[in-house]
Amino acid sequence: MQTLTSTKSILDETSRRMQKAVDATRNEFHNLRTGRASITLVETIQVECYGAASPLKSIASISTPDSKTIAIQPWDPSLVGVIEKGILKAELGLTPMNDGKVIRVKIPSLTDERRRELDKLIRKAAEDGRVSVRNIRHEANEAVKRLEKAKAISEDESRTVQKKVQDLTDKFTKLVDEALTKKEQEIKEV
Repeated sequence: MQTLTSTKSILDETSRRMQKAVDATRNEFHNLRTGRASITLVETIQVECYGAASPLKSIASISTPDSKTIAIQPWDPSLVGVIEKGILKAELGLTPMNDGKVIRVKIPSLTDERRRELDKLIRKAAEDGRVSVRNIRHEANEAVKRLEKAKAISEDESRTVQKKVQDLTDKFTKLVDEALTKKEQEIKEV
């Protein structure tokens, strides 16, 4: 954490960084295949086209016509084969089928083994998110203690700000836990 000169800037920066940690955890959850079709599974796949790598979402329309299918319609029909290769190269365990104009990706049902594996992965991602939040808390508390040591704030103000940092930590940890619960429920339902 850069040198922050006021308790308000410490709290603002702490809140912003904790929100980023929660967002990163949620993003990690979105990238896990759970047996339900989601455009987030494929939209960031890099595809070689026109001499450069581009994310799939920038060269095609992606939709989910039903809960088990992702439909990808390239804006340039000549890219169908390239997109198909890109999906296979991404090693998501998905098999694209193309009819010359649209690529359809069927999402297979989850096996019990895959459910257990996913459960471990999401729990690890959630714990990583909680650890990030706690590390940010530690850095914020160190910044507050430096201000107190430099006599920029009083001991009482230091304790008050550290309590607010702990409140932020509790709030963002709860958001990670809520995201975990939602993802676990999603895995059970599929």
